Amino acid sequence: MDLVSKHSLSVAAILPDDAARAVLVGRVWSKAVDGPCPVLLRDGRLLDLTTIATTVSFLFEHDRLVDRLKSAADLADLGSLDDFLSGKAGELLAPIDLQSIKAAGVTFADSMLERVIEEQAKGDSSRAREIRERLAPVLGDSLRGLVAGSEQAAKVKALLQEMNLWSQYLEVGIGPDAEIFTKSQPMSSVGCGDTVGIHPISQWNNPEPEVVLAVRSDGTILGATLGNDVNLRDVEGRSALLLGKAKDNNASCSIGPFIRLFDENFTIDDLRKVRVTLLVKGEDGFEMIGESPMEAISRSPENLVSQLRNRNHQYPDGAVLFLGTMFAPVKDRRGVGQGFTHEVGDRVEISTPKLGRLVNWVDRCDACPEWTFGIGALMRNLAKRGLL
Repeated sequence: MDLVSKHSLSVAAILPDDAARAVLVGRVWSKAVDGPCPVLLRDGRLLDLTTIATTVSFLFEHDRLVDRLKSAADLADLGSLDDFLSGKAGELLAPIDLQSIKAAGVTFADSMLERVIEEQAKGDSSRAREIRERLAPVLGDSLRGLVAGSEQAAKVKALLQEMNLWSQYLEVGIGPDAEIFTKSQPMSSVGCGDTVGIHPISQWNNPEPEVVLAVRSDGTILGATLGNDVNLRDVEGRSALLLGKAKDNNASCSIGPFIRLFDENFTIDDLRKVRVTLLVKGEDGFEMIGESPMEAISRSPENLVSQLRNRNHQYPDGAVLFLGTMFAPVKDRRGVGQGFTHEVGDRVEISTPKLGRLVNWVDRCDACPEWTFGIGALMRNLAKRGLL
């Protein structure tokens, strides 16, 4: 897939390589109807799904959804995807609306190691390199390939406790209970092409490229998309109790470009085999690229969803679940031993051939557009359009 140029997006750059065979559901703000619409991408055109469901959340509650979408006829044509990427017909939004936005943390060995480093560095990036060099030979080899909650994981835990290397991050990384937290609020996520925000207090932060599951209210996994769980490493490193401040800020959650629904051309087994690529390009000439396999995850997607949604916790409007980051960037940027941190103007691309490419540009949270269109605004807009 070709790289996109600064502040411009092309259809070919953001869609899956086999888009013609994919069932892709998204969401747009349509100038024609002056409001948001769930859409189906078909032959490069965005078809309005509001006659089937007024929101993506409602849409995903339909039985045999893929069959219904493949056979759907007489759907209003809102315009080409090109028209929305250029702003001519409207704007491409995050492909979700009323769903809860949840995330699983510390699900890959490399990110487990980095969380322990953050904890020991107390948010000071200048100490990270020395701690990494000390811990990586021990923790890296111990954690790689472990199945969370397994008997072998319990043995590794006992060993690391004896070595005084145990951490709260390792507890959720390889123990029986996953870390499931609220990443952001319903309706607050930005989409492909938008700016993502870094809190102005942070001097050590990073993108977190992730696969994101679309989960129906009954716990059925319907499909997947890409996400950027923007994270403030210095804030979380000061205290794990600051997780909310490190994770949930204006424009700190990006999802898209489309949700690909599971069908005969794309199954959950295919999802297990994807490799996710991260590219960061800065206005200062800095460039960083990395690739990680989903196969390295310590818990299966099904296990994580079962810990998200069960008899003890329900999501009547559905949920999306970030599966955890596979890539913890450590390439020095501001100086030797300082590691990676974002700068304003960075272009961030998260991609995999089966899901396409999520592209965003970095700014400060207080410089990104404020989030003003919430659930109340959505209900008023739908009522005005005669859809309630």
